[in-house]
Amino acid sequence: MPGVEARITTNLSDQVALVTGAARGLGRTIAENLARCGAKVACVDVNAELLAQAVSAIGSAGGTAMALTCDVTNSERVGAVIDEVVQAWGRLDILVNNAGITKDTLVMRMKDDQWDAVININLRGTFLFTRTAARVLMRSPRGRIVNIASVSGLMGNPGQANYSASKAGVIGLTRTVAKELAGRNITVNAVAPGFIATEMTAALRPEIITEVRKQIPLGRLGEPQDVADAVLFLVSPAADYITGHVLTVDGGLTG
Repeated sequence: MPGVEARITTNLSDQVALVTGAARGLGRTIAENLARCGAKVACVDVNAELLAQAVSAIGSAGGTAMALTCDVTNSERVGAVIDEVVQAWGRLDILVNNAGITKDTLVMRMKDDQWDAVININLRGTFLFTRTAARVLMRSPRGRIVNIASVSGLMGNPGQANYSASKAGVIGLTRTVAKELAGRNITVNAVAPGFIATEMTAALRPEIITEVRKQIPLGRLGEPQDVADAVLFLVSPAADYITGHVLTVDGGLTG
C-alpha cells in the first residue's frame, strides 16, 4: 500500500470499512492502513478529485476501495452513502468518522458562519454517520466506530473555540453512544491526535512549530501513521473489550 509501511497489522480481509474525510491527510492514511490489512474501504469526502486519487492509489497497491462523494452534514446523502456501501459489499463493520475542518480565530472575532461550519462538519457529520451506520453495524459480528477527536477537545486551544467545542462534543458523543451500543456488540471509541505533521501544520510559521515542539514531551510532531495505527488497534480484535475510551496520540502533550 502507499505511504508508510504498517507498523502493526491485523487481518481485516472479511471486513468492510467506511472512512469520512478520506481524500487526504489523516483520513487517507487511515483508509490506506485499513485497506493494507485487507478491508474493503468506502472512502467518503466532499472533494471528488482528491477522493478519486486516494481510491486509485489504494487500488494500484492491491487494495479494494470505492469513492463516495458526500457532504457529511446532509442527512439524506449520508443515508444514501451507507445504502450504496451495503448494496455493493453486503455489509458494514467499521466506521471511522474523520471528516473535519478548522476556521480559527479568537472568539471575539469569530463570525456565526465560522462557528456553524466547524460545528456542523465536525460534530453534526459525526452524529449523522454514527446514527445511520449503527443500524447496519448491528448486523456485524463485531461492529466498530472510531471517531477522530482532538486534544483541543480535552484541554482547549486559544483561537479554536469552535474546533475545541466540536471535538469536545465528539468525545461526549463517543462516550454516550458507546454505552447505548455496547449491548449490540459495537464498540465506540475516539482517537484524540495532538500536533500531527499534516498539510494544516505545514502551513504554520517555523517559529510556531518550534514552540509547539517545546510543549511536547517527545519533542516532535506526530505522523499521520501514528494516528492510523491507533485506529487500526481500536478496530482490531485486540480491542474487543475497549469501548467509550479516548486514546490520545499526542507525544505526551496532555500528560
